[in-house]
Amino acid sequence: MLAGLYNATVLAFAKINPFVVFAAGGGDHGDGGHGGAPHLPNLINVLHELGILSDSAAAWATYWANPLYAGVAAIILSLIALNIYAKRDLKNPGPFQNAAEALIEGMYNFIYSIMGKEARRYIPFLGTLFFYILVMNWMGLVPGLHSPTTGKEITLSMAAIVFLYAQWTGIRRLGVLGYLDHLAGQPRDAVTWALVPLMFLLHLVGELVKPVSLGLRLFGNITGEDTLVAVFVGLGITLMALFGSPVGLPLHAPFILLGLLLSTIQALVFTLLSTIYILMMLPHEEHEH
Repeated sequence: MLAGLYNATVLAFAKINPFVVFAAGGGDHGDGGHGGAPHLPNLINVLHELGILSDSAAAWATYWANPLYAGVAAIILSLIALNIYAKRDLKNPGPFQNAAEALIEGMYNFIYSIMGKEARRYIPFLGTLFFYILVMNWMGLVPGLHSPTTGKEITLSMAAIVFLYAQWTGIRRLGVLGYLDHLAGQPRDAVTWALVPLMFLLHLVGELVKPVSLGLRLFGNITGEDTLVAVFVGLGITLMALFGSPVGLPLHAPFILLGLLLSTIQALVFTLLSTIYILMMLPHEEHEH
């Protein structure tokens, strides 16, 4: 069904502009959609091609496409959560409530396997992080939508939030002196005290590199995934002329399924590494389980 939607959507766009398949540009929209890796068209491109959006409005929306679609993802999650909460029933929960509870319980068990008793304290942040990234990743596989995680400004921003949250956790749980002691490598003898300048620098660089690696990993994988789907959609449409098919060949169908799997894995990896970064900031005796 999703493959059919892709074909119908992209074919409709192609009638407006044969090159619209590649109009979305690369992962960063600051280039105005030119010169980047190919992506499937999104609603902004369609409204512009139909003349509903002016050139200036389309240019503005394209430039801010990643933050705009990230906001859409937040709205989607918020509406789902509010709907489930409003219809909650402890005695006879509905199917959506059951599904939400199963997902949250699964995420809690996953975090608990890493953090132990500390999981309850950090599941609101880490659980929200996982489902938010998952929705943004999947948006790129829905015709007319766009994955905000194909933009470095989104992935690095989320990584920066994880970095700040981990540092704040370290200061709050260890105290200022304990936090500095952690960064200094916890010196306890003459040798370790002599190595404090080196250890402090290494720890500082390591803490700064972590969010960068988190953000770039997510950006690269999701951009590659969306680009692969777009290329095979374009190839399927191109082959229409060769075989005389009234619809594009669904060459991209296997990659949609692969994209769903990889998008989930990337959201899980981002959350897993964030969990470990936070865990490393906790007092040693508190994260033994």
